[in-house]
Amino acid sequence: MTQPSEVRPPVSASEISAPARIGAVLFRHRGWLPILFLGIPLVIPGTMSPFRWEVGLVLIALGELVRLAGVAAAGTVTRRRSRNVQRLVTYGIFAWVRNPLYIGNFLAWMGFVTISGVLWFLPFAILLFALEYELIVRYEEGVLESIFGREYLDYRTCTPRWIPRPPKGEQEKGEYHWGEAVRSEISTFLQYIVLLLALWIKSKVYVQAGAEGFIRSF
Repeated sequence: MTQPSEVRPPVSASEISAPARIGAVLFRHRGWLPILFLGIPLVIPGTMSPFRWEVGLVLIALGELVRLAGVAAAGTVTRRRSRNVQRLVTYGIFAWVRNPLYIGNFLAWMGFVTISGVLWFLPFAILLFALEYELIVRYEEGVLESIFGREYLDYRTCTPRWIPRPPKGEQEKGEYHWGEAVRSEISTFLQYIVLLLALWIKSKVYVQAGAEGFIRSF
């Protein structure tokens, strides 16, 4: 974990590439993107069941644990929309994978889709997630390359972007701020509660609608 110099570094070619420029726009508005993503599972009828609720809740919980591990190591800077990055975190879960928070998001998103019962949407959800976050990560990687230079390039070379892999050799030790991480995730917890409540209401509405339609058929 190091501090960048006070002199503003030159912008890397990666940061000004076309995918990174698109990713910069998505990065600044990434808080709104899940609304579009989860709209379909919330309003489209699906086959909901206790088993799908269980699988979905496990995915959501696992995704949040991954997010918490990332925020505890990196701090609340992960919630900022600017390119002002003060340190390069390479320990903890960041030694396994470069984008743990987005992996956590992915698991949580898949959990909500699973609960909704709109399983035909899963392949589209995966493709949408891959496109969106691939562009966002292109921007973020360009920023980190601009700020930290060779140090980040070395980290990028030995640490996978998406698929976690056990780190090799002796690993850097760093601080974890779990209390701060939990506090910073309160808004995320509230969003989860709202979405789960909406899915529960959806299950009741469609069950009631199905029962009324069955009764009218006689």
